[in-house]
Amino acid sequence: MLVLAAVFALAFVAWLGLGRGPATVDSKDVGFTVTDSTQTVVDFQVTKDPGAVAQCAVKALSESYAIVGWDVVTIGANDAGAGSGQGRTTAHRVALRTESLAVSGLVDSCWLVPAP
Repeated sequence: MLVLAAVFALAFVAWLGLGRGPATVDSKDVGFTVTDSTQTVVDFQVTKDPGAVAQCAVKALSESYAIVGWDVVTIGANDAGAGSGQGRTTAHRVALRTESLAVSGLVDSCWLVPAP
């Protein structure tokens, strides 16, 4: 029993020392503005390691939930003084061209771009 406890303690210390898993990226929709039937502006925040590069798919939807605008934007590395949380969370604004009137705009997903 004592050996099992020691193994778990060692595994926990290794987990703390090596990090808590792979790096992640999260997004939060802040708002959107439908300019007209040809454009929707989406405001959102991205939380990631300041040195990481991410991409986010941003979309505009019609009243019937059809995608009427779509773009993939790159969120580059930033200084620790940018945004909040020592550079982890930054604000972004994307203007999407739309093929018809949108009623909402949001981030579909974000992912980290592997370093070359």
